[in-house]
Amino acid sequence: MTHIRWGILGAADFARRFMAPAIHAAKGAELYALATSSPDKAAGFSDFAPGLKVHDSYDALLADPAIDAVYIPLPNHLHVEWSLKALAAGKPVLCEKPMGLNADDYDRLITARDNAGLLAAEAFMIVHHPQFIRARELVQGGAIGKLMHVDATFSFNNARDAANIRNRPETAGGAMRDIGVYVLGAARFVTGQEPVAVPYANLRLENDVDVFAQIAAQFPDFSYSGVVSMRMQPRQQVTFHGDRGVLTLSCPFNANVFDLAQLTLDTGGPITTERWPGVNHYVLQVENFGKAIRGEADYPCPLEFSRGTQVMMDMIFAKGAGR
Repeated sequence: MTHIRWGILGAADFARRFMAPAIHAAKGAELYALATSSPDKAAGFSDFAPGLKVHDSYDALLADPAIDAVYIPLPNHLHVEWSLKALAAGKPVLCEKPMGLNADDYDRLITARDNAGLLAAEAFMIVHHPQFIRARELVQGGAIGKLMHVDATFSFNNARDAANIRNRPETAGGAMRDIGVYVLGAARFVTGQEPVAVPYANLRLENDVDVFAQIAAQFPDFSYSGVVSMRMQPRQQVTFHGDRGVLTLSCPFNANVFDLAQLTLDTGGPITTERWPGVNHYVLQVENFGKAIRGEADYPCPLEFSRGTQVMMDMIFAKGAGR
């Protein structure tokens, strides 16, 4: 197996806690380099990846011929710029969500991907987790009968952390871009359908950043309701409600961190439960990216899928602004 040598642009806390360890643990992957001008931040990565090469600039990392793929955990407003630069440097790129800020951004990224002939993808890790693959099989296989409604919630509270990039408009923060992608993408991935209308979107702003969103949408065969917030007690759940059953994911987004990854199916008889203790969707994401680079399999979450989530988000922002 050819190992993929990864470089990370920026010593983000999320990268240190989740994605860098995932790259280090993934089969066929090597955490090879990091770009940061902070020795203190670099030390947090070198602790579990001895021998890590540290570049003092993003450009220097992209110019390193030994690096096979780049992971970008930078603030949202920098994602498109550095993803395009990575592709121009000949590096496949996995960028944190949202990779773009509007559908046009994704069009630019798709064009750059195709012109470079390289893999570029958004780090939408949940679709790599077996609970979502299983949910898609059950819903599309008719386990709950005709799907009537999908309900999704994701919340946490960072009100006391004013400096957090999620609370700042200049870094393209906000609840929708940070966690809204999950409640929207989860419904799209499991059902395979796209929204046809967003009749209601209630967005609450603080300092020009959306901190709460309540959404109603209509898909071809079912209705949808979603809530995201950065000002509420942590909660997450996705429910698929059919005419003959209910399928619930009680920890859909932070599997085995927020709670145990678990799926329950209630069809009126004994309730069945499936659990996935210890499965790390970040590791699976890295491994799937490597397989795609090596030509062993298609990548499960192409940019076209991520663009679809952004289209739905654009619809929500437009409705929330009264357009």
